[in-house]
Amino acid sequence: MSTQQVEHPRVVSEAEWLAARKELLAKEKSFSRQRDALSAARRELPWVRVDKQYVFDTPGGKQTLGDLFEGRSQLVVYHFMFGPDWQEGCPSCSLISDHFDGSAVHLANRDVTLAVVSRAPLAKIEEFKRRMGWRFRWVSSYGSDFNHDYQVSGTPEELAQGGKVLYNYELTTFPSDERPGASVFYRDETGAIFHTYSTYARGLDILIGAYNLLDLVPKGRDEEGLPHTMAWVRHHDRYDGG
Repeated sequence: MSTQQVEHPRVVSEAEWLAARKELLAKEKSFSRQRDALSAARRELPWVRVDKQYVFDTPGGKQTLGDLFEGRSQLVVYHFMFGPDWQEGCPSCSLISDHFDGSAVHLANRDVTLAVVSRAPLAKIEEFKRRMGWRFRWVSSYGSDFNHDYQVSGTPEELAQGGKVLYNYELTTFPSDERPGASVFYRDETGAIFHTYSTYARGLDILIGAYNLLDLVPKGRDEEGLPHTMAWVRHHDRYDGG
């Protein structure tokens, strides 16, 4: 738990506070309009047809990417960092995933299926999922090119040569063979599947409801001075209190 003290702004009258709040509200409304425009531009991106046949290990047996849609036309995949040799999933991905169960039923009623995909073998995924108490659909891409093709796992060539890897649409360094991301797919009435969008790194902030709440409070995210921005994050069963 952070003990950092807040250096608060000057204390003012209610009337002065209201004037300052209305000034900020104008900026918030402008930001909301910009966000709406950005979301519209995101939806207008061109699509890429997915012709490769990806197969996943699921509790119901082998399933294709098309099967993951569960009869709906839109699929959101969260790429959860959980490598084949790892003993547990990534804490930061777990923070994001703590938000999924409450959203999945609402998404399903808007023609959207949510699925989580990792390279860890299914048995490890199921064990960790039970520990975390999650119910959302989580499948294994172990043995397929899916993670490699969507920039969230190092290719054998990258791992062999070290150095920079392709992530977030550029060559960069990343401290792990597994990387977080989210990808969106559309399935039309003929069964054809299209990749419409992927986001990585800070683009995933929008999925973290806890961050949105932290952005409201005086201390904010309170991550200054940490080795990296999410160094404070633990699996929800490993915090000392709270």
